[in-house]
Amino acid sequence: MSRLLSDAGVELPVLAAPMAGGAGTTGLVTAAARSGSLGFLAGGYKTAEALAEQIRVLHAADLPFGVNLFAGDPVRISVEDYRRYAHTLQPEADPYGLTLADGAPVEDDDGWAAKIDLVVGAAVPWVSFTFGIPDRAVVTALRRSGTTVLQTVTSADEAGEAAAAGVDVLIVQASAAGGHSGTLTPDRPPNPAPLPDLVASVRHSTALPIVAAGGIATSADAAAALCAGADATMIGTLLLRTDESGASATHKQALADPAFTVTTLTRAFTGRPARALRNHFTDHYDPVAPAGYPAVHHLTAPLRKAAADAGDPRLVHLWAGTGFRQARQEPVGRTLQRITARL
Repeated sequence: MSRLLSDAGVELPVLAAPMAGGAGTTGLVTAAARSGSLGFLAGGYKTAEALAEQIRVLHAADLPFGVNLFAGDPVRISVEDYRRYAHTLQPEADPYGLTLADGAPVEDDDGWAAKIDLVVGAAVPWVSFTFGIPDRAVVTALRRSGTTVLQTVTSADEAGEAAAAGVDVLIVQASAAGGHSGTLTPDRPPNPAPLPDLVASVRHSTALPIVAAGGIATSADAAAALCAGADATMIGTLLLRTDESGASATHKQALADPAFTVTTLTRAFTGRPARALRNHFTDHYDPVAPAGYPAVHHLTAPLRKAAADAGDPRLVHLWAGTGFRQARQEPVGRTLQRITARL
């Protein structure tokens, strides 16, 4: 992996994770690259046209970068369960003048075909996948275009599936990671193993390069992952409060608010396991939230946006890994310096 990184002009063994929903701006990705790292654009939740414009900006900057895409089939939900959850949440939406969708669940694929065509045609240097493993034909097309293909995995078994698909690099994600788990089995709780243990397990089963992610809060955490067999590490939560982050003000403030003390794994916001700061929404709705992605995501999105715009953290998906207290208001480059200080 170190050679892969150095050949691409990447000097630091700490990469900037993709953060869908607006946090991962082109400015953040650019700042990471100018600091000697490699940042990933989040392709999820945006149109292929919007993603294409961001790719053009980064190509023009002539810096290394990657793009992350959501792969895999939706987690299906019955109409009855979907409508029941919408009815349960409606009292939270009433103060914002919102009527939550009570029609058929939205089971889209996030513009998969258009985005694959885009990243193949745009010769994106690095492309990573999460939620599912693309078929070998997609992997082959990307590699032929000169792209390094990375796959998010959460276990040694998933690593084996990714290797069989022909990917170049594994992103080994621990359950301590903020935001969505990349697990291939979202109906079951993610593997609770600490990151160094998970890396060691995957390293024992494959020779593919490993990028370790999930819960890295300090330079010592990054060093432990490297010592366990990772070739590089990746941070996300630590970048949410940086100057270049596009996270909402409500999200940034919550990460520093002493009222928020712990994170929790929840599917209340999107119907898929994700780690967030524990708040009113997770406490009240996780026990009754159905599995169903992306339908539940689309259902709750207007409410979450309205709450974020109003500065109401009770109803916002405050994605955060377990090391969120180490996220600081500072430039991206300074955060990367802190994490690489003892590597």
